[in-house]
Amino acid sequence: MNQFSLRSQVALVTGASRGVGRGVATALCHAGAIVYATGRTVDAADLEPSVVRVPCDHTDEAAVSRVFERIRAEQGRLDILVNNAWGGYEQMVDANGRFTWPLPFWEQPAVRWDLMIDAGARAAFVASQHAARQMVADRRGLIVNISFWAAQKYLRNVIYGIAKAATDKFTFDAAQELRPHDVTIVSLYPGLVKTEAVIAAGVFDLSRAESPEFVGRAVAALASDPDVARWSGQVVVAAALAQHYDFTDIDGARPPALTLADV
Repeated sequence: MNQFSLRSQVALVTGASRGVGRGVATALCHAGAIVYATGRTVDAADLEPSVVRVPCDHTDEAAVSRVFERIRAEQGRLDILVNNAWGGYEQMVDANGRFTWPLPFWEQPAVRWDLMIDAGARAAFVASQHAARQMVADRRGLIVNISFWAAQKYLRNVIYGIAKAATDKFTFDAAQELRPHDVTIVSLYPGLVKTEAVIAAGVFDLSRAESPEFVGRAVAALASDPDVARWSGQVVVAAALAQHYDFTDIDGARPPALTLADV
């Protein structure tokens, strides 16, 4: 990570208790950033000691406001926001033991909308509003929305597609309003990531999967690029950024960049 220096930059990573969020917070910390990490169980997360843990449920707007107020009071700036908070992989099995993910939309449990839209797409929107107020005033900043190919391809769950498409459309439209203020916003697509849940599932071929920290290295590469504005409003793929910025995963490997056809 020595190639990407984020020294003195202030970052907030939402949903950093585990998985991709934890990996992004770790990678940004290793790159020298001052990192704040939120999540409902972030106090118990496996994070670097220097990461500032702030318990927060991102469906609670008052709690979200307090996070940004704290960062402003303690740091006076915010350079990077990574919107990773996401409840969409919770409650996958109903009370009858039925795996509900692939059910048609008319049989989907109502809570899945709340978990994917309110705790996902809406959470990213609200956090970005808070961040943009600071970034626009400072005329600098990077907002990264963690998204996925479900925005562009049916992946066996209609609500999932809606949530990711909303995230990408928000990224594209918000870029038009942020660009005159020198603030960049992108949607970042990981590949298959070796999160705790993916490993525990035991059904995936992880031979070429990405570590959570690899996704964080993609964020660090963007944040350290003086010409990052060229990506604003776009979908960027973590593994494609690895090729562009010439970085590897933590084991030295370079995972393949997924395309729409691969997913």
